[in-house]
Amino acid sequence: MAEKVPTGRIVVAVDGPSGSGKSTVSRRLAAALDARYLDTGAMYRAVTWAVLSSGVDPTDTDAVAKIAGEIELTIGTDPTAPHIAADGTLLDAEIRGPRVTAAVSAVAAVPAVRQTLVAMQRGIIAAAERIVVEGRDIGTVVASDAELKVYLTASADARARRRSAEYATDVSATAADLARRDRLDSTRPVDPLQQAPDAVVLDTTEMGIDEAVERLRDLLQGRVGA
Repeated sequence: MAEKVPTGRIVVAVDGPSGSGKSTVSRRLAAALDARYLDTGAMYRAVTWAVLSSGVDPTDTDAVAKIAGEIELTIGTDPTAPHIAADGTLLDAEIRGPRVTAAVSAVAAVPAVRQTLVAMQRGIIAAAERIVVEGRDIGTVVASDAELKVYLTASADARARRRSAEYATDVSATAADLARRDRLDSTRPVDPLQQAPDAVVLDTTEMGIDEAVERLRDLLQGRVGA
């Protein structure tokens, strides 16, 4: 007998640092719920790609804000085939490279960028009957009224190993980069990475993807019923 899927409007907010399993868990959960999926980090990466492609210094806040205000982002929210494009250019591969990764925290810290993208994200959420949204400020800012808020985490070693395997990079260098991004994202003045007071913390260090998804389904079932 197939498992019941909760009915009615559902918003699930998934926050956490890089390498905690946010993307894979969120996509799998969205598919299991027959829901949409939004990767807000991809939106910040797309703006960062546009900034770098324009030859703009990521620390030039006025120029970065101008690009964020003018860029046309197209976001696909199908969890089986999510995609993002900027001004018609598909960026799924480009935004995951080391150049964008190194600059995205600086771009994401610009208040005007966050204001622009948060408004877009809220519009996407409002248009969806049910959606799983992942990022760093979802439960605290973007969807503070979500039916379920989750803070996904894992040990620094586990996160570095996962990200290193994903991108075929050196583990120690990856660990240093993750620590750098954690520091920048959690200390920025506007909408820093932090756990929402009412979020459920899920440590995935010793947990497989299927187990993590099942835990979240159980939590959601307890919140909204079937």
